Amino acid sequence: MKLSVDNEDKLERLLFLSRVVKKEIHHLNYSADKVFNDAFTEERAKRLASDEVLAEQVEAFTSRFCRLQDTIGDKLLPAWLDALGEKTSVAIDNLDKAEKMGVLPSVEQWLTVRQLRNQMIHEYIEDLTILADALQTAYSYLEFIVDVGESIIKDLENRMTKTKVL
Repeated sequence: MKLSVDNEDKLERLLFLSRVVKKEIHHLNYSADKVFNDAFTEERAKRLASDEVLAEQVEAFTSRFCRLQDTIGDKLLPAWLDALGEKTSVAIDNLDKAEKMGVLPSVEQWLTVRQLRNQMIHEYIEDLTILADALQTAYSYLEFIVDVGESIIKDLENRMTKTKVL
């Protein structure tokens, strides 16, 4: 399937989103290295109330994790599908297309990651076991979400090279 970007603005938007996702991946990995230098346990979660540095690092990780998923799922993916001439629709349909096209390994996993966001917002969590588990689970999905973003960008770059759009 060739790129079928019908105007320069759409192509610029797609390239912009690709650059944004690359930067978001970089910053998310940085935050993950800070928070998960050790396993995030209930004991570490207890420290959030008194350790401002740790609290800020956890906030950065959760914000960046959620933002990357939003950028990929709500912006990059629809723009990429549109550039391929695919009709975009509601998020679940776009995810199904991405899975069929091979850039998303599992819609089910994507939705699981999506559900983690409420559990990771530590201001709203009183059960520190739930918070620690949600953060550790999000970290376990880090490679998954990064791979999805990178797969879309790689596919885009390959298609652009083939059609000499770059």
